[in-house]
Amino acid sequence: MGMEEYMTPGEIVGKSYNYIAGPGTYLNPSNSTIYACAVGLKRTIPASANAEDKRPTVEVVKEKEHGAVPEPGAIVTARVTKVMARLASMNIICVGTRAVKEKFAGTVRQQDVRATEIDKVDMYASFRPGDIIRAEVLSLGDARAYYLSTAKNELGVVSAESIAGAAMIPISWTEMQCPLTNQIERRKVARAV
Repeated sequence: MGMEEYMTPGEIVGKSYNYIAGPGTYLNPSNSTIYACAVGLKRTIPASANAEDKRPTVEVVKEKEHGAVPEPGAIVTARVTKVMARLASMNIICVGTRAVKEKFAGTVRQQDVRATEIDKVDMYASFRPGDIIRAEVLSLGDARAYYLSTAKNELGVVSAESIAGAAMIPISWTEMQCPLTNQIERRKVARAV
């Protein structure tokens, strides 16, 4: 490895009589100039000892892309992993329409399931493991998980699988039905947006 400097698309990386164009670069043959076509670090790699062409290769290495990160007020999509008497745990899979690249845990507490009659909420009748839910990020929560809420009409379970393995159909705000067995299961259903 040789020297490194930060490059942006269109910047001159070098001349083709000094370097071989590598990844993240392109050669303009009309003026023998190598240009960057990516944002990242310029790297010069010496030619190998047995190479015919002794010119070093120049490349622009892209920086690692950062995935979406949940923040308070964001609408997220999450998969329920565990349901307990006072909360449901889940893994956040999307922030808005962008998929997350890292693993983020979320928690919906009993008082955050719906806006009314929060003392009468039954967590087992609201969510089941495997359900896909839409929720709003309330806060960064504790060290383990983001606090999420489904207390709006458009938030709640958006996809659920029945015991028979079929995708369930919402039939009311609190129930979903299996199309194969017609069995009804209780959920905190999200209004279709």
